[in-house]
Amino acid sequence: MDQRTLGRDRPLTVSALGLGCMGSEFYGPGDKAGSISTIARAVELGITFFDTADMYGVGANEELLGQALEGQRDDVVIATKFGIVRDDDPRGRRVDSSGPYAKRAVEASLRRLRTDYIDLYYLHRRNPDVPIDETVGALAELVEEGKIRHIGLSEVSADTLRAACAVHPITALQSEWSLFTRGIEAEIVPAARELGVGIVPYSPIGRGFLTGQYASLEDLAEDDFRRYQPRFQGDNLEANLRLVERVRKIAEEAGCTPAQLALAWLLHQGDDVVPIPGTKRVKYVEENADAADIRLTREQLAAVDAAMPVGAAAGDRYPAESMASLEL
Repeated sequence: MDQRTLGRDRPLTVSALGLGCMGSEFYGPGDKAGSISTIARAVELGITFFDTADMYGVGANEELLGQALEGQRDDVVIATKFGIVRDDDPRGRRVDSSGPYAKRAVEASLRRLRTDYIDLYYLHRRNPDVPIDETVGALAELVEEGKIRHIGLSEVSADTLRAACAVHPITALQSEWSLFTRGIEAEIVPAARELGVGIVPYSPIGRGFLTGQYASLEDLAEDDFRRYQPRFQGDNLEANLRLVERVRKIAEEAGCTPAQLALAWLLHQGDDVVPIPGTKRVKYVEENADAADIRLTREQLAAVDAAMPVGAAAGDRYPAESMASLEL
């Protein structure tokens, strides 16, 4: 698989597509053996960039990834995140982006991942009561100590990104970006490029709905978190499924699947873009990997833009409480 470079001032080379590992908890029942097989197949396909977070499964996902990649540490790039703190209530969480917490959190992640360094360490969400220079200053100390090699931020505003880069080079910004979610194109993507920050889109296939495989909420497991997202409820769902049908038709004409079209469209947005589609299944990681070889014509890109313009998706991407924690 082709390689891409995230970051200008502190660059990190990764595969053009990564693998998002969040799916072991939030998208229905987990399958440890299947997830490990999927990770192994991803490595065989040339995917070297693996993304997790300490809050996925309350640490269990980091443990799974550490187990799956044991013995291959020098051949892969591991990214994880801190900042979202979960308690005994599975739905309860708070945000701690303080420097002292960052230093405690990284030690726990290192143990679970079975490694002595993390390639890319993200602030998962920002508490606006904590100055960003405090957070990034603490992360810069972790870089000096060799515990992390690159600093990333997730779902922050353009202003916060600029303030962070004034403290230490930021290698990557991870934010939701897909044909369903294009809001970052207005201010955040231009700011990242001005600052030399790579862009790592999460949920690049619209939380799976751009695959065209879902017709209703009944297609989702009872514990699938998408059941509770405004974008996938009521009239919003019906409107968004009509958008998916547009994508399906273009994909058919292009000779690929809708998921591959969505990924190829993102890859065509710039060489500094590295999507991290998530899956628990080998067949889907194989399908996604093939998207890295798809070359869309200008006419096909224009057709996609016309079918899914900025703001076309109906409904917010998270409930109101979660939306309030984004782009701070």
